[in-house]
Amino acid sequence: MTPEGREPAEHSVDAEHSVAKLLESLHDQLKRVEQMVEPEVAAAKGVERQMVPAWRRATDGEHRLPVAAAVTLAIALQLVLPKHLAIRPTWLLPSLEGLLLVGLIVANPRRINRTSTTLRAASVSLIALISLANAWSSAELIKGLVNGTEGDHASLLLSRGASVYITNILVFALWYWEWDRGGPVARARGLRPFPDFLFPQMAQPELAPPDWTPTFLDYLYVSFTNAAAFSPTDTMPLSRWAKMLMLLQSAVALLTVAFVVARAVNILK
Repeated sequence: MTPEGREPAEHSVDAEHSVAKLLESLHDQLKRVEQMVEPEVAAAKGVERQMVPAWRRATDGEHRLPVAAAVTLAIALQLVLPKHLAIRPTWLLPSLEGLLLVGLIVANPRRINRTSTTLRAASVSLIALISLANAWSSAELIKGLVNGTEGDHASLLLSRGASVYITNILVFALWYWEWDRGGPVARARGLRPFPDFLFPQMAQPELAPPDWTPTFLDYLYVSFTNAAAFSPTDTMPLSRWAKMLMLLQSAVALLTVAFVVARAVNILK
């Protein structure tokens, strides 16, 4: 074959070699650009994560101690009430509540972040038992005041009324805490984006630290202010069940305070 016949083939090989070098050069340049952009992309992702409030993100879960202390106080308040204001046998409900509390502490000793249908059922049952005991005591106290069989001494009457009133605050704080956005575990995992209670920190996130999330103490404050003012204060209920539960708490608190205070004033006169 003549040299003239080999010339096109050589030009073809040179062209392919040039294209390969060009592609290799472009690949190296793209790799350098990616390395330069990676820090900015990571920083942007970090900023985006910080912009999402902590109460909507997955967190470590809140500590067990405040809830356990509240339940222990509620059980103690049941035990100091006179027998005619408690469900008989008087030891039964406090014992069941104590056993459930111990079981929940053993299952989640530090942080409440373990998903379990059994644990959720045990927690709801514990709150329901405390609610039943306090509802019974409230009804018996009010019935005794109406019939005139309760309240011979103002100091005893006020102490019993205070016990029922404080337990009422603890019970509803536990219900708010247990049901808001599916409960403490669901809140820790960020499973439900829509809240049942609108805290001020949610409406104005710039007034709270980036890692703020509602814990039991926040719900205890909501319960206390609702029982004291007989209406919501700075935290608004959004769902219907939250509104009805706050309405019920206000009604129970109003009846207890009205009857106890009125009877105590009459005794003092």
